[in-house]
Amino acid sequence: MPFRLSMPRKPPTGSEFDTVIIGAGPAGMSAALYAARLGLKSIIIGEEIGGALTEAGEVDDYPGLIGVQGPDLAKKFEQHIRKYRVPIVRDKVVRVEKGSSFKVTLMGGETYVSKTVIVAVGSRRRKLGVPGENEFSGKGVTYCAPCDAPLFKGKVTAVVGGGNAALQAALLMTVYSPKVYLIHRRDEFRAFPVYIKKVRSDPRIELVLNAEVRRIGGSKSVEWVDVLRKDIGEEFRLSVEGVIIEIGSEPPKDFLKSMGLRLDEKGYVVVGPGQETNIDGVFAAGDCTAGPHKKKFDQVVTAVAEGAVAALSAYEYVTLGKGLPAEELQY
Repeated sequence: MPFRLSMPRKPPTGSEFDTVIIGAGPAGMSAALYAARLGLKSIIIGEEIGGALTEAGEVDDYPGLIGVQGPDLAKKFEQHIRKYRVPIVRDKVVRVEKGSSFKVTLMGGETYVSKTVIVAVGSRRRKLGVPGENEFSGKGVTYCAPCDAPLFKGKVTAVVGGGNAALQAALLMTVYSPKVYLIHRRDEFRAFPVYIKKVRSDPRIELVLNAEVRRIGGSKSVEWVDVLRKDIGEEFRLSVEGVIIEIGSEPPKDFLKSMGLRLDEKGYVVVGPGQETNIDGVFAAGDCTAGPHKKKFDQVVTAVAEGAVAALSAYEYVTLGKGLPAEELQY
């Protein structure tokens, strides 16, 4: 018979855990996997199972999985967690209170008690903040090229941004769009050389540099964008039917602040080598973190690694006392 994964029931309110993992993306699911293997009673709480992977296209930089689609990789992660019968609750954590232990409150009203908390809430897409952006969201304005690229087949589009994600989006859009404008506020890109070389050599991509989008407009859907050339002070209009905004992400700063976590100037959780935060018993991993001990490199492989380290640190905290170095563990 084929192996079937049963879904653990949602734990009743008031249930106690060794660790509550907030976030169900790669970092959170990796933390759950390692916590389970270390014998910790754990639970994952997340609004979207798979996190940013659910919006990703082809993932071709995760070792051993060649050209896997983001949602498919998320399912593989989830299946692995189900094997260890870790409950996965789709809900939003609205409050974390620290006493002798942590009380975690969900939007649905349930509360859970835990000895430790692992924060893996990821980050969210930034907006341009220009007129027409919100009005045409879902009507030509999108923040996820892999999700919506097929909707623009045969249509002229514009990609806004200058980092890796923006250049990747522009290259993807050429599969569907006969012409792609790549709008960037600087005259140089902040992306990997391989992507820069590709966009500069692709005849379907027209670079619009030193430029900012001032407004997005149309009737029932996007028909144009107004762009300001900052170097010459001139504004002009581009006729497009889609605008893909790729200007980076930001963590849920308000929630992180409400927990009392130490954040850097951009709102990311400052962590130490063991993913520890300024609050005893709270660890953080993945795209929501930063700090002097880590290079900011938001990739699936780094999120997974940080989730594993956070789980090990939680294990040390629960079973051996905080601060015990990993080399003293007996395997």
